[in-house]
Amino acid sequence: MDFKIINPATLGRPRGYANGVLAPAGGALLFIAGQIAWDEGQRIVGADFVAQFERALLNVLAVVREAGGTPEQIARLCVYVTDKEEYRARQSEIGACWRRHMGRHFPAMALVEVKALLEDDAKVEIEGIAVIQ
Repeated sequence: MDFKIINPATLGRPRGYANGVLAPAGGALLFIAGQIAWDEGQRIVGADFVAQFERALLNVLAVVREAGGTPEQIARLCVYVTDKEEYRARQSEIGACWRRHMGRHFPAMALVEVKALLEDDAKVEIEGIAVIQ
C-alpha cells in the first residue's frame, strides 16, 4: 500500500512518527484493539518496559497479519504508557525494537501517559488502525 506521508514543514521534522498518513481509497479499515504484553496464555511477559513494548507491538502485528496485512499498512497507532519518563529514558532501546519489527515505517502516532491500564502489571498498551488492500 502506498500511503502518502503528510508532514507540513510548519510543524518541524517529526521523530519516529508521521504527522499524517493519507491512505488511498479502496482498502479495508482494520481497527486494532489495545494490545498489551500478553503471551499466548494471556500472561504479561515480564516487568521490563521495553520487553512489554515489544510484545504489545508484536501483538498488534499479529492482528494485522491475521487480517492479511503487513506492518507497512498500519496508518495510525496510539501508545499508552504508565510512565512517560521511562519511555523517554529507554527511547533508543524502543527505537531498536521498532526498527526490528517495523523497519522505517512510521505511521501517524500519539503517546499518552495514563495512570494505569486495565491489567495491573501492564506498562504499555498499543492500539491502531491499518488499511488492508
